[in-house]
Amino acid sequence: MTAPRIRHPYFAVWLIVAGIIGWWAAFQLTIEKFVLLADPSSELGCDFSVLVQCGANLNSPQGAVFGFPNPIIGLTGWMAPIVVGAALLAGARFRRWFWLLFGVGMTGALAFVAWLIGQSIFVLNTLCPWCMVTWAVTIPTFFATMVHIFREGAVPISSSARRRAEKWMTWVPLMTIAGFAVIAVLAQIRLDWLAEIARLFA
Repeated sequence: MTAPRIRHPYFAVWLIVAGIIGWWAAFQLTIEKFVLLADPSSELGCDFSVLVQCGANLNSPQGAVFGFPNPIIGLTGWMAPIVVGAALLAGARFRRWFWLLFGVGMTGALAFVAWLIGQSIFVLNTLCPWCMVTWAVTIPTFFATMVHIFREGAVPISSSARRRAEKWMTWVPLMTIAGFAVIAVLAQIRLDWLAEIARLFA
């Protein structure tokens, strides 16, 4: 029996890798939250300074937007890219509605992360290490997913537009770097994180 042809294996592998990294970050934040619940005065392993820490984020209202700790969202949400990536590597083919729903999910994830970034930089005045790991995988996963949706034809476009979309995937790293640069500039203007990093490693 002929094995099913794997389409877009690099995208599938990225979904798995990003999902594992994102899930691990959420898991670490969940552990830190348990530590705080057991002893609110505990010093967390991700608390390096007043600026670089997780505690302020976990203890804030922004850390439990829906009435429960945000990391729980990550523990469940990051399973989706892992499962989808594994299915693609197994040769699965998904229908148009599935990719549209997956795209909606990734758009929601990016919107939520963008809001949390704004809250962290402009309200809480902190940079949470494990949160930043989540930001780092959410942004490229969103861009890659959007490009994939167009090249798969989930959004009705011409065949020539789909071929152009195929080439857009090579621009995902640059789009990601641009997104990171915007965050870094905003954080530098507001928090002067470069000075803080230099102080930590001095």
